[in-house]
Amino acid sequence: MQTIPISPLREDGGVAPRKALTLTRRSLLKGTGVLIGTLAVGSPLALLAPSTVWAVELKTLSAPEGDTLLQMGRVLFPHDKLPDAVYALLAKDLDQAATADAQVARQLRDGIAALNQQAGGSFVKADAGRRLAAVKALEGQPFFDTVRGKCVTSLYDNEMAFAAFGYPGSAWEKGGYIMRGFQDLKWLPEPPATASPAPDMG
Repeated sequence: MQTIPISPLREDGGVAPRKALTLTRRSLLKGTGVLIGTLAVGSPLALLAPSTVWAVELKTLSAPEGDTLLQMGRVLFPHDKLPDAVYALLAKDLDQAATADAQVARQLRDGIAALNQQAGGSFVKADAGRRLAAVKALEGQPFFDTVRGKCVTSLYDNEMAFAAFGYPGSAWEKGGYIMRGFQDLKWLPEPPATASPAPDMG
């Protein structure tokens, strides 16, 4: 099975395994909905993946509901560098929360319905300005807070986001950053050698 590995950090700083994005046709045969897309050929994220095609299985939410949450994530935290594959993790994590708690599922479905209503029928098909207005109209409501809160970990704590933003990931288990990228700030002039004496390895 071909997958894109996603490994967020544990509380102790280590790397914890996370369910991967399944890239095979097998994922199309299970679940309530499936989000599907492609990665740009030649992008840093495509180099991480065994295929440019990605798929995310949803167990409780439908594909249209998942797509709406994906697009809401783009409005809340817009990044041109991040492909839909990363925002799909938001939909997947919210789907997991909905699967575990019927009240969360109800809140998400009611919120999605409200988004569609605010957008004039379809949030996904609305233009950027109308999407922004629809999201702002729900600001402060529990649905809005649930989605925004989940964005922080879903969008930024994964290897695809690290690659997109140029973050090399956790370094403590590799000896820290002193000998591993600490001085690779390419947008600054090179400092004199005296400014960075070699560390005492004794």
